[in-house]
Amino acid sequence: MRTLKDLLKRLLCWALLLALLVLAAAGTVLGVQGWKLYRATQPELPAAQLYETLSARPGFTTCDAIPQTYIDAVIAVEDSRFELHHGVDPVAIVRALWTDLRTRSLAEGGSTLTQQLAKNTLFTQEKHLARKAAEMFAALAIEKQYNKEQIFEMYVNTIYFGSGHYGIGEAAQGYFGKTPLQLTDAEAVMLAGLPNAPSAYSPNSSPDLAV
Repeated sequence: MRTLKDLLKRLLCWALLLALLVLAAAGTVLGVQGWKLYRATQPELPAAQLYETLSARPGFTTCDAIPQTYIDAVIAVEDSRFELHHGVDPVAIVRALWTDLRTRSLAEGGSTLTQQLAKNTLFTQEKHLARKAAEMFAALAIEKQYNKEQIFEMYVNTIYFGSGHYGIGEAAQGYFGKTPLQLTDAEAVMLAGLPNAPSAYSPNSSPDLAV
């Protein structure tokens, strides 16, 4: 009996070791693919020129022209640890993995606001693990290049709010006929939540859900 137990323990240890080796190998492959995918974006839009390129677009809105309520709401909804991480947030990733395992879904991805900026400006919206790795490399590069205020500005000027509106300036004007700074607290909070599901919560098509 003791020999059988020892054998089972050894088999379990070998199985765990094999699983770890497989995970490490898969992580290495995805990391290499992600790095190549990230590097492929740089000739067209280098991280060092991202703010210069985006801020030159018509209607680009800086933080001093955005209500503080909106800024606080976006960070609360999208990335509550925005001021603490450097582009990638291990705490958020672990939390998202735990949630996905419990719900048996891929509902959460653990992306930071900076990763979402990278996805919106450098990559397609297609979901695959190599692109996720590329997002991380891009987010780390963006965080090295810019301060948090610049990153926030780039993010809110590139996200989609539904009804053909990209960026907080277009959304405020399109939905409420106002500049961002003229938004009420309720309007600012609604716009902060809208990018999570712009089609479902658009005030134009679903005013009750928007409220």
